Amino acid sequence: MDEILDVAALILILIGALLCLTAAIGLLRFRDVPTRLHAATKPQVLGLILICLAIALSLRSWPVVAFLVPVVLFQLATAPLSAHMVGRQAYRNGTIDERSLLVDELADSKRTPPAAGG
Repeated sequence: MDEILDVAALILILIGALLCLTAAIGLLRFRDVPTRLHAATKPQVLGLILICLAIALSLRSWPVVAFLVPVVLFQLATAPLSAHMVGRQAYRNGTIDERSLLVDELADSKRTPPAAGG
């Protein structure tokens, strides 16, 4: 049984590392902010989850699991939030190609200054 869990942990680490590698390649290869944010958040978070699961399977210890659960929850909470903030700032700076947007929910807020209250 230990060998099966070790092989499963090895496979999970390999898949997680490949997902993190694809996230890094996506950051370098994609040209605009929304696709870079997609590459930075989705595969990276899944890769981290798989690596943490592999660590938990490999070490087979409840204190390790208790340490890894907050790590994963923190990553799940902060990755979308940081991507949202970076995307919103890129929109405000004008670095997003507005022609590529299907829906522009921030168009009204761009016309009204933030201090105007409207």
